[in-house]
Formats: sequence, C-alpha cells, structure tokens
Amino acid sequence: MALPSEPSPVPAYERVVLVYNPESTGDGPQRAVRARSELADAAPHLEVVAVPTEYAGHARVIAEQEARAGRALVVSVSGDGGYHEVVEGVMAAGDGTTSAAVTAVHAAGNANDHRRATRERPLVEAIAAGDVRRLDLMRIEIAGEDGPRWAHSYFGLGITPTVALEIERGGKGSIREVITTLRAFSRFKPFAVDVEGEGPRRFDSLILANIPEMAKYATLSDGDPADGQFEVITLPHRSRLRLLAFAVRAAVRGLGPQPHTDRFAFTTLKPMPVQVDGEVLDLPADRSVTVTIAPGALATVV
Repeated sequence: MALPSEPSPVPAYERVVLVYNPESTGDGPQRAVRARSELADAAPHLEVVAVPTEYAGHARVIAEQEARAGRALVVSVSGDGGYHEVVEGVMAAGDGTTSAAVTAVHAAGNANDHRRATRERPLVEAIAAGDVRRLDLMRIEIAGEDGPRWAHSYFGLGITPTVALEIERGGKGSIREVITTLRAFSRFKPFAVDVEGEGPRRFDSLILANIPEMAKYATLSDGDPADGQFEVITLPHRSRLRLLAFAVRAAVRGLGPQPHTDRFAFTTLKPMPVQVDGEVLDLPADRSVTVTIAPGALATVV
C-alpha cells in the first residue's frame, strides 16, 4: 500500500481515546482494556482512556466531541461498522474536507476489512511511533440529506447489503455465515438504477471500493486507499449461477484490476438497501446519490 504523505514531524495527538461497545458479542471490551495497558507501557507520554458506548450511534458523538476538543487520536475498538461511526464523527467536526482528529481501528469485529487492508504494523506500535498518515475517504451525497456521509472502505448495492441483512438476522460465525449467505443467494433479486451518463442499468452487484478487500474473504481489486480514486466493481444481471461464480472468484483468486474513478452518480428507481462500511441503510425511490473521492481526508496511523 502506497501512502504518499510523510510522517508528522511532531506528535499529532496527546490523548488516545479507545471507544468500544460493552455489549459487543466479540472481544471488544477485553481488547480495549488490553490496549490501554499496552499503551501505558509503550507510550507513557500519552493520556489513554477507554470509553464505552451507551447507545447506537454514540461512537459518532464521542468521536466528534474528542475531535472538537483537539489533539486526540480516536481508536474504534470494533469492526468496520463501529469505525464508520468514528470516521463520521471526526469528519463532522472538521472543515468538510479533512478529519479534525486522528483515527484508527483496533480490529475487534466480524470482518475488519479496513484494518486488514491497511495494516503495516501492530496498532500499539503505530500509535506509540506517532507517524500520522493520510488515507482517502469516499464522500457520499444523498439528495434530501443535510450533509454528506463518509465511507472509509466501500459502498455497495445488490447482493452486498442483502447478505449483510441475512447475516444480521441469522447471526455471525463461520458456519452460520455460510448458511445465511447461501440463503441470501437463493432469495436475491437484481436491482436497477439510473447511472449518470448511461441511463437505467440492471445489476446483481455494484460496489464502489476504497480498499481492495471486503467481507473477510473477497479480493475486489488492486486498488489503494491513498491513490485519489476508488474502484467500480460491477456485475450486470445474468443468472444466480454467474453471481455465485463471481463471488467464488473474488474469494479464491480475486477479481483483478477494476475500473477506477473519482466520481460516480446514480438515481434509485425503487427503494433499496445499500451498505456503507458494514452498515446497512435504506434508500427511497427516485433519490440521487453522488459518490466522490476526498483525497487524504482521513488522518490515521497504520
């Protein structure tokens, strides 16, 4: 992974805030406690606190408050969805183009795609070193919403949110995930959107990806989260067999190089779910969506 920006010559943060969900089904609370202890030894010059969330969306509030207070590193001890909330929070506190605080993710969730795709060394070591780098974010503007949404990893329509919803209903864990994924394939129906400059198109899958991997097993492209572009991975509707072959290829050997751009826009024709960094949201019909790249918007340690 090529990271163009140079390390910060001085520490960019004085306080490390470990945000975790105490009700997590994973080991987030334990990892937060362990990270706090390890940082006390590795970086005694830093103030380190562990802050539990109290309700859905609280991580975003905590991150925004810490970013506005200044000189903080906000670490999401979570998976991609929890990290998404933290990124949204620090971007809300910023100037609309760059984050107002440094962020990082300490993998403690189900997929952990972002950490796996960007990791260069153990997180505690990276935090202690204080080398701040910048990665791109995808800026998502949805007509009718007050401000943009941000994605650190991907924005997906079609089979992607369908599988996510099935896993949420069926439970996480390797065997259950396989069963729920197969169920999603059997129930899945294609979707259509009006693509800017192309007109209505029917897809089985449409993924805009800022990282080359997703869903633990799939390699989508050879993209880089610091190259000023995102990849556009499309699968026009054909058949369930072709969709399954597409998924198997992504999991076994990867999809290879994919088209890339810094802007993609479409309009929904019917209500549909979309997935943003592991979080599923519903889009109504006749809603325009514009995704652009924000180069170097996210300050992080890797």
